[in-house]
Amino acid sequence: MSPSPSPRRQQNAPEHRLAFFQAFLRKPKEVGSIIPSSRFLMRRVVRSAGVDRAGLVVELGPGTGGSTRALLRAMRPDAKLLAIEINARFARLIAASIRDPRLIVHVGSAEDITAALTAHGLPAPDVVLSGIPFSTMPQGLGLSIVREVNQVLRPGGRFVAYQVRDRIEMLGRQVFGPARVQTELLNVPPMRVYRWDKPASV
Repeated sequence: MSPSPSPRRQQNAPEHRLAFFQAFLRKPKEVGSIIPSSRFLMRRVVRSAGVDRAGLVVELGPGTGGSTRALLRAMRPDAKLLAIEINARFARLIAASIRDPRLIVHVGSAEDITAALTAHGLPAPDVVLSGIPFSTMPQGLGLSIVREVNQVLRPGGRFVAYQVRDRIEMLGRQVFGPARVQTELLNVPPMRVYRWDKPASV
């Protein structure tokens, strides 16, 4: 198997950090954290999700792309990554700084995964990853997103969410059942990583 194409290194990291901070100040409930996720957290998320075996990964809320780079480094050369970001500025930064043919950046809501997949002619994903802050959004919206994730995942697919608070565990339990939970302390703030596996058959 040929080596995976490497996502281009971020050329303007200060711009990305500033954009993240400014977005947090404008819409803290949407961004959820004052700084991007640590490499230790992303390493744990990548392992938990099993992205190295996935043909299609959907990332909800990639922010300025730090998590996106970690996913691409771990993914197969023939895989695809659909990054769905509601913040248009973040989406532009990702598209401009990561030149990888496996990456598709989509501006839109995590509630509309089906529409995003259809717009880009993509099949059911093997993995859906989410860093969006479920604890700060209306509970009904959060539940709608989790149900959408369950709807689009292929049988045997996996949903992984990394969160500061535990609301996602309650929402996920209603749709998927109990979660497998890990904690990453080497992140500011510390994060819980929740994982659910969709049954291979129903």
